[in-house]
Amino acid sequence: MELEATLDRAAEQCAARGAQLTPLRRQVLKLVLAEEQPVGAYALLDKLRGERGPAAPPTVYRALDFLLEQGLIHKLERLNAFTACVEAGHGHDHDHPHQFLICKTCGTTTELTDHAVAHALEDAARQAGFVPSRMTVEVEGTCARCAG
Repeated sequence: MELEATLDRAAEQCAARGAQLTPLRRQVLKLVLAEEQPVGAYALLDKLRGERGPAAPPTVYRALDFLLEQGLIHKLERLNAFTACVEAGHGHDHDHPHQFLICKTCGTTTELTDHAVAHALEDAARQAGFVPSRMTVEVEGTCARCAG
């Protein structure tokens, strides 16, 4: 039931921005939310085909692009995979600072929203004469469970 409530909040958030969380977009978001780990587009396509029947890669990529634009998911470039935003459906600014801790042993990915990290990066960028518009930090290492 919590998953449906999150999807309903995400739909309201999209509507408030003048966008629509169509049934297909909602289904793709539901698939991403249901995953414990970041998931690739083709794995999502396979799951979508299992639920809806024939679907082409552009179908999933368009839905993912929309969900990224709305701040409901993040793309992890290092993994070429997508993960739900911990702030998704909670009415937060979809451009909040975020950092990801990616365990190279088990693949566990943790999203952080540390404003101090974001401010330090902004300050360093400005000192270099650069004005950042969006920042995603991906840190690869070993999680506490694997290290122990």
